[in-house]
This record gives sequence, structure tokens and C-alpha cells, in this order.
Amino acid sequence: MSISETRTEKDSIGLREIPKDVYYGIQTDRAVENFPISGLRAHPRFIDAYVYIKKAAAIANLSAGELPRASADAIVKACDEILSGGLNDQFPVDVFQMGAGTAFNMNVNEVIANRANEILGGKKGSYAPVNPNDHVNMGQSTNDTFPTACRIALRLILREYLYGPLTALEKAFFAKGVEFDDILKSARTHLQDAVPIRLGQEFAAYGEAVKKCRLSILRAEQSLAELGIGGSAAGTGLNTAQGYREAIIKELEKLTRLSFVPAPDMREAMQSQRPLAEVSGSLRNLALEITRIMNDLRLLSSGPTTGLAEINLPAMAPGSSIMPGKVNPSILEMVNMVAFQAIGADTVVALAVQAGQLELNVMMPVMAFNLNFSTTIFGNALKILREKCVTGITANQDRCRHYAESSMGLATALNASVGYAKAAEVAKEALRSKKTIIQVIREKKILSEADIQSVMDPVRMTEPGIPGK
Repeated sequence: MSISETRTEKDSIGLREIPKDVYYGIQTDRAVENFPISGLRAHPRFIDAYVYIKKAAAIANLSAGELPRASADAIVKACDEILSGGLNDQFPVDVFQMGAGTAFNMNVNEVIANRANEILGGKKGSYAPVNPNDHVNMGQSTNDTFPTACRIALRLILREYLYGPLTALEKAFFAKGVEFDDILKSARTHLQDAVPIRLGQEFAAYGEAVKKCRLSILRAEQSLAELGIGGSAAGTGLNTAQGYREAIIKELEKLTRLSFVPAPDMREAMQSQRPLAEVSGSLRNLALEITRIMNDLRLLSSGPTTGLAEINLPAMAPGSSIMPGKVNPSILEMVNMVAFQAIGADTVVALAVQAGQLELNVMMPVMAFNLNFSTTIFGNALKILREKCVTGITANQDRCRHYAESSMGLATALNASVGYAKAAEVAKEALRSKKTIIQVIREKKILSEADIQSVMDPVRMTEPGIPGK
């Protein structure tokens, strides 16, 4: 690159040639050179969250009389351009970067400063009259802006990507519970025959599990509302104007349409990233439940001729490159992989949260990446799961009823009439003779025909009560 295609910038380390047309500056360029790690960039909502902070800070500092109006207006205009989708290619810092996220904070500061100076008639790289440190970063530090951006971004991502698909999936399972409510089948415990259950009851239980996970995430999200912004470098508020903290939080509420409160202790808000661990843990629990449900659906649809085959999944794609006609539970397998990724992300977040030392946890960039990434892909996966799988599931009613009527678990209904030991003998005889429980009861005259109809009604066994009473 020739000198005519670059501009010279200076930082505390020295001089550096920067591509002439880019809006980022010397510290960003150093970060790109120092951390060519993954090729992964910050989530778009994380960029938005950081820009919201810079815009709110400019307004707060203007109100406090610390920032000249012309500079504040130019900063706000530059922020609005970024929030409208402009300059998004000017944030090249890898998600695996220097601790605390200083590189990314300076990336944002430099882009906004350079664009603000253009708006004021200046040139990129001049940093006059708007300086990235003195003006865009006024009253701030990476140490209070990065954790604040983590909280804002995660709340935005939860709303944009996860809550809608999660609620829709919950409703889809409950709807299948109603649709399949009259389909009798055998329950299975330890993967062995158990008492009768209705297919609709199984699916309604899946809906309830998803609902509880959703509510758990909502509760965990409440902890993200506490912000330590205004704490600056060590949670003491050094270099912040009087009333700045309250003003910036008020502006952030306007910009994001989310509610926030000042953290009771700014030192604790900087030292501890527990709120991120709370949300991460609730996402892990969702992943565990979703994995369990996906495995159930794969079992229930196994076959079609050599498995349980109680339900049919929509056929989405050929399942084999060698076996003609084979169709696999591809959507469920994809969701499992996404759930595993979310569980792995939670492990990273947990390790990073405990890695804080004294006044700062420098592992925030990896927390932000894993939470933002796993929340986004989880929401996308659940949307596909509902649209391309759950809503199209059908039941093999005859096969379900066959299993219910031939299950050894039917012997359980005899407990109240003849006792556990006698009922166990009936079950063993049925298994040995390859007959049904009811056939053995008839042949052994254990119950009258009237009692058989009352006690051994498998539908009545799917609700609370003592058979025959």
C-alpha cells in the first residue's frame, strides 16, 4: 500500500500508517494485526449496544456541560448513522482480543470520532475537534462500557432471536397435546414397558417443560437490568460529571426501550459478571431440556419398520447417500447439535465469570461472544424446529394403541385388586406365554368380565385414581 493510500496516526506506542479510507484508527489497526484469531466479528446487536452507550454518553456529557454542543451533535449523528446500518464494516476486531475488550471499545471510539469530524468538516485521522478518547469516551472506560454493552446486547438478542421462537414452540407442543389427547399408548420407564399414557399427555409435558425454561430465562434476564456504567476504570466514578450516571442510564432506556437501574455498588458491578452467568445457566438448562425432548422424538419416530414408529416426522430431505428411500430425523439432529453448542458456551462463560481478579474481570469478550452466539443460533434452531418439524408431526394411532394394550405395565392396575405379588405373576406369565395381560387374567379367572372392563380399562389408567373404584 503506497503512502498516498494511507494516513499517519499516532498513539502512545508510536506512529502507524492506516488505510486512508477506513473510519477506524491506529488502535483498531493494531488489534487487527495482533489478534488474527478466528475471523469472527462482534454480533450486530453488540455493535448497536456499544453505539447506544456512546450516544447516551454524549447526550449526558452535553447536559453536564462537559462536552461542546457541536461535538456532541456530531457524535450523536455519527452514532445514528451506525445504528441505521452504516459503517458496519468498520468494526474488524476479532472476538478473541485483548482482555476486557479495550480494542473493541477503541474501535467504536475511533469510528465515531472520525465520522463526527467528517460531519464537522474535518478529515479522518485528525481527531480534531472530536477525539476518540477525550470526547467519544468521555467519562467512560472499557471497564464499565463493555459489561454494560454485554447486558444491553444480550437483552436485545433475547428479544430479537429467542423469546419469540421459544414461545411459539411452547404453544406448538401444547397444540399437539390437544391434537393427540385421545391417542392411547404405552408409557416407558427405563425404556421398558410401563403403564398406559396418552400421546397428548407426553406432548403437553414437552410444552410445560419449554414454558418453564422460558420463564427461567426471563427471571435470569432481570439481573441484566443493573448497570455499572458510570463506574469508569475501577467502579469509583473517576472523571465522571455530576449526574452523569443517572443521565446516561435514562438515555439508554430511551434508546433501547428497555428498563435499567444503576447497580447498587459500581465496584461489584465491575468485579462480578454473575448476571451473565445467570442467563447462561438458564440457556444451558433450556439446552438440556431441548436435548431430552429431541431424543424422545427421535425414539418415538424410530423405524419406520424396526423401531417404535409411534409418530411420523415431516420428511425434509433424503437421509442417506447409499440407502434409497431412507429419511432421517434431520431437524431434530440439528437442534441437538445447537443445544450441545449452547451447553459448551455455558462452560466457557462459567470459566470466564470465575476468572475475575480484584476490580475487573478481563474475560468479558469471550463471555459476550459465547452468549450472543449461542442465543442467536438457539433461537434460529427453535424456529426451524417448530416450522419444519413439530407442527407437522402426525401419530400412528393403531401402533400406539397396540403397544398400550400389549404392555406389561397393564399389570399395575391389578395391584389394588389382587396385590403386587399376584400382579407380578400375571405379568411374568403373559411374557412367558406371549399373551396379553388381559388374556392371562381371563384364562386364570383372576377377575370377572365386568371387573376386567372396569379395572383394566387402559384409558382410565391415564388419569389419577384407583382402577375399578
